[in-house]
Amino acid sequence: MIELTKADGLWTVTLNNPQKANALTAAMLSELVQIAEAATEARALILTGAGKVFSAGADLDEARAGLATSDLWERLSGAIAALPCLTVAALNGTLAGGANGMVLACDIRIAVPQAKFFYPVMKLGFLPQPSDPVRMTALIGPSRTKMILMAGQKITADDAYGFGLVDRVVDPDQLMPTAHELVADSLAADPEIATGIARMCR
Repeated sequence: MIELTKADGLWTVTLNNPQKANALTAAMLSELVQIAEAATEARALILTGAGKVFSAGADLDEARAGLATSDLWERLSGAIAALPCLTVAALNGTLAGGANGMVLACDIRIAVPQAKFFYPVMKLGFLPQPSDPVRMTALIGPSRTKMILMAGQKITADDAYGFGLVDRVVDPDQLMPTAHELVADSLAADPEIATGIARMCR
């Protein structure tokens, strides 16, 4: 359900369980953590999904059984945020719930026009993962973060772009070409220079 391809320093990670809207199970999260923690050797990483939804967040049955409070979420977002290479989230559709963490941890976020953004943890009776509100607030400010986390608002791709939650909105057939364009310079650069710039931007 998690696909990883490697080509010339580029790692592409695809959530591939479209029949269940790429809802994340403990097994999928564990695999994502393993990939992210090993990706220190990558020169760029693209995170995307199969189908029309990027991810519906945690599988609800597993969330109620304890996945919602698992440390795997923070391990995943922390590992992505710590990567020395450029990371791009290419959102093929809606982003919901705990899946926000890995996306917020990426350096750049692009999305298709049909994507929606929401994080209904309060309604479901859970706290968000600790780093998620911090990263979201850094991108869009406290008021808009509370619109999503506390007012339960579902944000359109255009609004997400206006807020600064995503950096570009592109047609579906241009999603992966745009992601590849964004990482091209980093892949071609001296790795030490690319890593140095990434470190300076933190």
